[in-house]
Amino acid sequence: MAYAIGIAVALIVSFFARATGLDRDRAFYSTVAIVVASYYLLFAAMGGSEHTLVVEAILMIAFVTVAVVGFKFNLWLVVAALAGHGVLDVLHGLVVTNPGVPEWWPAFCMTYDVAAAGFLAWLLMRSKLAARQAH
Repeated sequence: MAYAIGIAVALIVSFFARATGLDRDRAFYSTVAIVVASYYLLFAAMGGSEHTLVVEAILMIAFVTVAVVGFKFNLWLVVAALAGHGVLDVLHGLVVTNPGVPEWWPAFCMTYDVAAAGFLAWLLMRSKLAARQAH
């Protein structure tokens, strides 16, 4: 169920952002990538482990860095950050033990991240195609 909800929420948020124009600014998906990366830090704080908090902060900094560089230079890096975070969700339990993470979270977050990355990739491919047709 977490998989279906993750996909549904990502698509609803993405279509809503598209329909309202919230995603007109290139910062939108970079911000989404930063926010999804921050949740594990929140869960580490809730779990009360200082070691886990440090590990999660390092992981978050990596994703924030890619999201910011992608915002500044190439939105395909933001696609990579979102998709990469989805991969981390699958492997998260092998990378760090975080007692604050709800059992269903990795499945939900992975499908959200991958669906959001897919939607952004679709938008980028569509805009590239539109730019070619305009010439």
